[in-house]
Amino acid sequence: MKRILWIALIQIFLMIAFAFDVNAAERRSFYTGTRCQGMGGACLAVVNDETALIVNPAALGKLRDTYGTIFDPELELNANAMSMYSDSAYSNPFNLSDVKDALNANRDKYYHAKGQVFPSLVMRNFGIGLYNNYLLDAQMSTDGSTIDTYYRSDLALVLGFNFRFFDGRVKLGFNTKLVDRIEVDNRTLSSAGSMTYSDIANSGVGLSTDVALMLSAPWKYLPTVTAVVHDVGGTSFNQMDSFRQSTSATTDRPKLVEQDLDIAAALFPIHTNYLRSSWTVEYRGLLTSGQEDDKSKLIHAGFEMNFGDVFFARAGYNQRYWTAGLEVASERWQWQFASYGEEIGTASSPKEDRRYNMKFSFRF
Repeated sequence: MKRILWIALIQIFLMIAFAFDVNAAERRSFYTGTRCQGMGGACLAVVNDETALIVNPAALGKLRDTYGTIFDPELELNANAMSMYSDSAYSNPFNLSDVKDALNANRDKYYHAKGQVFPSLVMRNFGIGLYNNYLLDAQMSTDGSTIDTYYRSDLALVLGFNFRFFDGRVKLGFNTKLVDRIEVDNRTLSSAGSMTYSDIANSGVGLSTDVALMLSAPWKYLPTVTAVVHDVGGTSFNQMDSFRQSTSATTDRPKLVEQDLDIAAALFPIHTNYLRSSWTVEYRGLLTSGQEDDKSKLIHAGFEMNFGDVFFARAGYNQRYWTAGLEVASERWQWQFASYGEEIGTASSPKEDRRYNMKFSFRF
């Protein structure tokens, strides 16, 4: 097992070292969180809380306690969204009709807003949660006639299990997600037309499964490698009509989500009784990487310094750009903050979109 683990670690680092290119295009995951974004978007191998249920179900085997998350709102805005608000205030950052005036006052500027909650109950090897998110990316053209729009709202019931082998050195996990999705998939809309999602969005319900394998060695620094297959067999949203929106306005369903594979490696040094760290690298989209000209878009790396399980400092690399994050936590609550850069440019002109993320959670 020791030999296999070192071979896997070397392969991951070599892949990351030689995978750079020059093209760029935004990729959107089903779930990303504040801790993950502060660490360069790399969280598969280090996740050890309720988000393991979505991110990497094999990591449910790392949990030491049983706890529930009652309240955990998370809000993310890019720099443009915050400056646009001062030009034209909007009440709902995820409603295209509400932000239309702000887009009009800031033509050719990219707007991004995301909000999510994930109340859940997790314990070692098992978890259940209800995930709800809202995501809006939009940009009005120079002449004000059109708006390039991506919108997604998911309501998902998530159930996860993990099986431990060889005293937990091998973990095999899987989850099942029943997802109600409403989506406007990268459409160019007339600014004079309807902005109501019931008129412009596709909707439907799909059943999705992720399968994960994690190998952890009982040596110094606890070297760990993991692989997660997302959306096994592909996820379509034609199981039934959305619970939240009628499909009468459109016959199309949300876009098929292709099966994909993410891999990661991590080390966990213990420096003192009150100081330890996590170091991780991650490569996403192994199965669909052929569709991505810019391979650096798939690479993530980060680290976290843990001071007595109370204060956490994070930094990393996300698609060429720096990331940073902070957390203050107690037994029952936590505050998390992060800033990261996302690639939104084109093949000939890469462009960073700086984003800011904040999360508060209360557990029992």
